[in-house]
Formats: sequence, C-alpha cells, structure tokens
Amino acid sequence: MDDTMSDEDLVNRFPGQALNRDSAPHYRGRLAHQLLLNRCADCGTWHHSPKPICPACWSTNVIPTPVSGRGTVHLTIFLHQGPPVAGVDYATPYPVVTVELEEQEGLRFTSTVVGASNDEIRIGRRVALDWIGRDDTPLPVFLLPPRAQQA
Repeated sequence: MDDTMSDEDLVNRFPGQALNRDSAPHYRGRLAHQLLLNRCADCGTWHHSPKPICPACWSTNVIPTPVSGRGTVHLTIFLHQGPPVAGVDYATPYPVVTVELEEQEGLRFTSTVVGASNDEIRIGRRVALDWIGRDDTPLPVFLLPPRAQQA
C-alpha cells in the first residue's frame, strides 16, 4: 500500500469520491489492488463503509484489513440508464451487485460483475474479486467462477 502518497494526490487520483480521514486508507489499498474493509481489533467484527467506531462494541480500534474478495451475490440490479461513466455502456443493462463476503455474515460490498453475460449474474452465485482500470484508477470488481466451481 502506498502510504507515501499525499492526501491531495490521493484526492486527485480518485476524483468524485467521498474521501476523508476514514476512507483514505481504503483508497490507498485500491492502488495496491487490495480490497480493505474495517475490522475491529478488539472484538473482530468487520464493517463497511469505513467508520471510525466499531458498530458492535464501540471500540475505536478499527483497522483497514484485506478481505479475500470471495463471496456470494446477495443483491443484483441492472441499470438501463445512469450518469456518464468511462467504461459503462447502458445499451446493455449494466450490472450492479452487492456481494456478501465470506469473512462474516452481513459483510457486504457493492460493485459490478465483469466477464459474464447478464443472464449468468444471479443472486446466490459465487464470485471472486478482480480488478479493472477505469480512468487510470483501480476498481474492485467481481468475476463468476466457472460453473464447475459453483458447487
């Protein structure tokens, strides 16, 4: 993870994102292709979005920690229109998924699935983390494993 990048450079690298003291380490992790979510060092509870206090025990001892990126599609929607975004074509509905990560029940992260047809993207499907570049910034996305690995 690049801890040497200034806050100003980080904000410039991720324009339009809500960067603050709590989320900055997570965006620095993305530059190293690490998906970091907060984990309480006192009780072990994971949580997302980045907040400075553990929602389970109220400890302030929360640490951005890498997750495996493996999980199950919990929710899926297909956008037929939306704001202009580089690499997003709404002519084919754009998939947005919320994935429940295997680290903890209820720990969820929202992104998209790449490399699959929309017909293949369904609730309950297993997924794995991958990375794409969008506007020269790393974006965490999910892949569907081959059907033989779904069981």
